[in-house]
Parts: sequence; C-alpha cells; structure tokens
Amino acid sequence: MLVKINGSAVYGVEAIPITIEVNWMTTAKDPSIVGLPDNAVKESLQRVESTFKTNGFEMPRTKVVVNLAPADIKKSGTAFDLPIAIGILAASEQIKNVEAISQYVIMGELSLDGTIRPIKGALPIAIQARKQGFKGLVVPEANAREGGMVNNLKVYGVDHIKQVIDFFEQEETGLAPILVNTRDEFFNAQYDFEIDFADVKGQENIKRALEIAAAGGHNAILIGPPGAGKTMLAKRLPTILPPLSLQEALETTKIHSVAGKLPENATLISKRPFRSPHHTISDAALVGGGGVPQPGEISLAHNGVLFLDELPEFKRTVLEVMRQPMEERKVTISRARIALDFPANFMLIASMNPCPCGFYNHPDKECTCPPGAVQKYLNKVSGPLLDRIDLHVEVTPVPFSELSAIKKEQNSEMIREKVINARALQAARFKDQEGIYANAQMSSKMLKEICTIDNVGQMLLKSAMTKLNLSARAYDRILKVSRTIADLEGSETIKPEYLAEAIQYRSLDREGWAG
Repeated sequence: MLVKINGSAVYGVEAIPITIEVNWMTTAKDPSIVGLPDNAVKESLQRVESTFKTNGFEMPRTKVVVNLAPADIKKSGTAFDLPIAIGILAASEQIKNVEAISQYVIMGELSLDGTIRPIKGALPIAIQARKQGFKGLVVPEANAREGGMVNNLKVYGVDHIKQVIDFFEQEETGLAPILVNTRDEFFNAQYDFEIDFADVKGQENIKRALEIAAAGGHNAILIGPPGAGKTMLAKRLPTILPPLSLQEALETTKIHSVAGKLPENATLISKRPFRSPHHTISDAALVGGGGVPQPGEISLAHNGVLFLDELPEFKRTVLEVMRQPMEERKVTISRARIALDFPANFMLIASMNPCPCGFYNHPDKECTCPPGAVQKYLNKVSGPLLDRIDLHVEVTPVPFSELSAIKKEQNSEMIREKVINARALQAARFKDQEGIYANAQMSSKMLKEICTIDNVGQMLLKSAMTKLNLSARAYDRILKVSRTIADLEGSETIKPEYLAEAIQYRSLDREGWAG
C-alpha cells in the first residue's frame, strides 16, 4: 500500500514542504530511503525499527521504500523519524485512518523506545503548514508552544509515538491543541530586564554615545583600559533600544528556531538579542555555513546587538567577512546545490584596549608597550572595518569620587524614551523607503537630501576632514550621526554643535592618536 505523509524541511529561515512517500513490495529485501537523505536521515530506519519492537508494532519483512520528495533537494537531520515511522505503519495497515493523517504535517525525532525528541525549526514549519492550508501540525511536546505561536493552525504536542498513533486511530481525539496567547506573553515580557544603565556609576559621556548609537542604529567601538566598564556598558545597550515589533520578533524567533537556540517551551523572543561570541570564533560560525547552511552569530543578532569584546584578538579573516553583511544587512551562503540568504540587520558594538598592556592614554598608569606596539595593535583592525563603525568612543576609568558618590543615575527607561522618540521621527522620515527605518541605513543619495548643513557647519566639517584625513565613508558617518543627535534634540536642522559632537566620535581617525 502506498502512503503519503506530509513533512517539512527548513532551508535558511524558511520551510519547504516535503512529502514522505512509503511503499512496500513483496520482495524480501532491507528497507531503503531515497530522495537525497543524509546519514542522519538514513539512520532513522534503525531508530524506527527499535521503536516498533519496543512498542509492539511490526517492521514489514518485505522491501520498504521511503521516498522524500522532491527528490532533488538534500534532506538532513533527524526530524523525519516520526513521519517515516507513521508512514510505514500506515503502509503496512497497522494504522487504518490514512485519510486523517493526510490532513496534518508531522515532524519529530524518535528515541529507541518511542519517545519523541525536540526538533529545530518548528516555527517556520508551522508557518509553512498554515500557508499550505493543513488542518494541523504534530510536533514534539517541547516544540508545541513554539509552533503554537502561529494563528489559525491546530498544533499538537506529543512526547511518545503511541500518542500519535492513538490520535489518528481514535478519530483525532485524545490530544488537545496547544493554546498560546502570543501577544500578551510578548508584550508583558518586553521590559523585563535584569540590568539597567542606573547600575553604571559615572561614564556620562559613554552613556550619551550609546544613546546616540541606539537612537540611530549606529555601530560603535569602545576604546579604554581594562576595568573601565566597556563590557558593562555594552551589555546594557539592549535595555535602551526600542522594543521589538511583532514582525521583528517573528523574524528573530525564526532564526533562533532554525539554529536550535530557543529554550524548551519558548514562544516569541520579546527582547532584542545580544550576542557576544568568543574571539576564537571561526568565519563560518560568525557568518553562517555548514553542509546545509545554518545561521551564524551575525544572523542570531538580527534586530539586536552583536558585541565583539577585545576586537583586535579576533582573527583578521573573521572580521573581514563581516564587512559586506554590515552594508547589505544580510549574508548569502552559497553551496554547489543551494544558495541561502540569512538576515543580518544588527548593531555592532565592539570594545578594545588601546594597546597590548592596556594602559595607553591612561590618566594614572604608565603604558609599558615598546615603541610602535600601539600602532601595530591597532592595525589588527583594518581601516575599512573601522570606517563602517560610526562612533569611536574613548572610555576612561571612573574616579573613586564618582564610584562612591550617592546620586541617582539616569536609568534605562528614561534613555529609552528619548531613543523611541528619535526613532519615531526617523520612521516618519523614511516611511516611503522600503527596508530603511534608522539614520544609519541612509544611502549617500539620501544624505544629500536629509543631512543638509549651513555654511558654518560646512567650514567645520571641511576643517575636520582635512585635519583628520577622513575617508568619504567617514564623512557620511559624521553626517548620519549628527542627524541622529538632531533627532534626539528634536531639531529639524543639523546645527554646528551637533556636527562638532559627531566629529569627536571619530577618535581613531585622529592623527597621532596612537603615537
């Protein structure tokens, strides 16, 4: 008997429908799987056979052929175990209600005793199932809330194969679809932060720089000695960013679902992600890759913050692969058979010591680095990458008088309100520009129309460009940052003082900064 089971496979951040066709023949040969399966899919037959033996079902002694269609797309992972098992049981008439099975998408990994283990990509699979008009989705219990975020689709969570068999044999009874109040859970958790900018003593100029970065979506680098608070400040940046919209939350959750990074029983990601990879990370781990490409750290930071601590310690090749995604806000992973796009719209926040010993330009401690060591250390980060970072901010140690002072610091909520107001101005400004919502994303053509400056500002900028020997890209960055400062101040025009503040955030461009 020929049976067709509906499944799905995840490529990039989207799912595509896969039909699991099962047929058995009279010849006595070992079962086989065709349709470009990888080793994990081929091994499913051993897991299925053990499940059948453990739970009192029979593996057909005749030849069983399992075809994963379309057959020209490579199938990978263990999520096909459950649909293959249900297909074999239906083809051998151990399950009678084949008509009901055809109305559902079924996915899950089997243990040898029939327990169903979690899978990756339940959210995009649920979205695809709804798009195709299926009645429901059967997934592991651990993924049920993730799939349940999709409206107008019945999602059933199961933890054992017997539950699935009983569900179909008993006319789709015995299981209740998961109910998730996505909107309430999402909005209730948006501002639930454990850290706050009020925890940081002093460093008002750094807080101001990060406020500007958040308001305009600008990249920033913090340069200062060890213990000055660079990491502490960077970790608090998500607390002042505007809250995720539902659409952004869905995009972010899909990426984390595909990568298998969602915690058990998770729903929509409610806070902007903050990713901080170790400096030993490889190129593929940062931008994504693998036989079947998986999202890397820059995609996991989509709609959030990518923090690179101790930037010069990262391999140069790793940093250089970020240059194109930073401009295009996506990364394309190409293989012989497939090319996939992963979104990568992130804010880059980096930190670094000013020299190998860490105390160059320190107000109290003396730098012990030999001549030329400071410049050599800074040269580990390429000029083109620094050009793509809008704000270069020097972080100095906090004096004891400020650390011990008892005063009320500006908290994240107060800063976030200003950031949200500035972003609202930008949203109105770019309402007709698809894919652009912040000043950092403006093109050079848009700069001429939006970032007009008066004669005094022109002279100031000309002087800075000449003295600091800035590149054309740095010129664009200064205009974008000054536009953001104007938005924070509620000004329609870019005043010379806004330009002056933006220029001072180009520390690494100053001639002789590194001696």
